[in-house]
Amino acid sequence: MRKRLKIILAVLFIVCAVLVGFVVWAETPPVPMQEAFNAMQSDTNVTVTNARWLVFQPTSANDTIGFIFYPGGRVDYRSYAPLAHAIANKGYLAIIVPMPLNLAVLGVNSANDVIASYPNITKWTIAGHSLGGSMAAQYVHDNPTKIEGLVLLAAYPPSGVDLSELNLAVTTIHGSNDGLVSTKQIDDSLKQLPPSTVRVEIAGGNHAQFGWYGSQSGDKQATITREQQQNQITNATIILLHKLQ
Repeated sequence: MRKRLKIILAVLFIVCAVLVGFVVWAETPPVPMQEAFNAMQSDTNVTVTNARWLVFQPTSANDTIGFIFYPGGRVDYRSYAPLAHAIANKGYLAIIVPMPLNLAVLGVNSANDVIASYPNITKWTIAGHSLGGSMAAQYVHDNPTKIEGLVLLAAYPPSGVDLSELNLAVTTIHGSNDGLVSTKQIDDSLKQLPPSTVRVEIAGGNHAQFGWYGSQSGDKQATITREQQQNQITNATIILLHKLQ
């Protein structure tokens, strides 16, 4: 009996250690770059608040169209502040949603609370990077009447998620030097998206430069600057938002 008890206690100890290790790993993502912190400052065109969500409110806003962003897996949500600030600077409310344990798979339905909190917004676009993009696509699949636009950054819908018959504006953006999401995966995912989907390949762009958190293990070297890649991401996103007007 004592031997059996020791085995049970040993197993419980191992399970607890693994869980604690996972939580520590998930809760210690790379620190955002200084450019991200700079973008979290309010200016004459955009008011930034960081409470439940990281909200970028334009001072001269389009009062009907909003933008929700899901961060990549184990990426600090603040790392996407420059993109959200740039979008708000064009007049669109932009909201970055922090995720439980920095994993969007644990917060797929987070957009529901955002949408409910801004009843003046009648058209929503949801976007996400990597795992965040996949979960954004999952959210659209589960809530097709709530979302008008989808922007996938180095991301594709999960297996079994078919958005191809939805009346949905979609842009999928991918870097040619992405070491974590291949061009083939992006091309193969197009059959899960509407025929009108716009595919944007950023020549020389990689995976990590979709955010501002430094380099990423397994990624390839970018041959363009982060600023150049971000400008192309912003421009492609703004084009989709303009379509919703």
